[in-house]
Amino acid sequence: MSQISPPPAPEGFSGPEAVADLFTRAEGDYLFARWGRLQAPVVFGAEDATIATFKGALEAVAALAGRNLAETDPELGANLMVFLCRDWSELEAVPGLDRLVPGLGPLLARLGAAQANQYRLFRFDAAGAIRAAFMFLRMDTHLAAVPAEVLALSQAVQTVLLWSDRAFTGRSPLAQTSRGVILRPEIGALIRAAHDPALPDMARDPAHALRLHARLTLFS
Repeated sequence: MSQISPPPAPEGFSGPEAVADLFTRAEGDYLFARWGRLQAPVVFGAEDATIATFKGALEAVAALAGRNLAETDPELGANLMVFLCRDWSELEAVPGLDRLVPGLGPLLARLGAAQANQYRLFRFDAAGAIRAAFMFLRMDTHLAAVPAEVLALSQAVQTVLLWSDRAFTGRSPLAQTSRGVILRPEIGALIRAAHDPALPDMARDPAHALRLHARLTLFS
């Protein structure tokens, strides 16, 4: 079962700048977005036990954000699609995926050339909130060695918000403890703060990070 740690002390972040870094892209632009609707996930290419593990992790992270999962999305049916494969070329054979992901062929070629093992793609509504996400995982030697519950929790965290493209390149959102692998407390607090109803679904102004940081004390 996915483990969500207790609420943290706000000292998990050194200041608003540390929060802003998690939503500041490599080009220097601040961009925050959260889901504008409930996640309705579906998992392809996995056994039933793995599917249950992924849905359990998504449910745990959604609960941390004060939300539930939905069985279906009224507009899209499923709005969070998880694809597990052994080789990127396998996704070219998925019926209709090229219509959901324009430019699928060139994307898969780039992922193959880069020897990437994971990729996340988001779609947004007119207000800038997340309306759909696609999670692609190529189960290479590295990912295949990661316990399913750890992989699922990591991916659930990275899909609950639009993080910076470099947010977790230097440090995982998870931590190893005597209880096993858990969500880092400060990341859990930030997810909860990011879903405060008083905050917008999307923000491009770095001042938004000040509001996020201020709300971290509410969850300590």
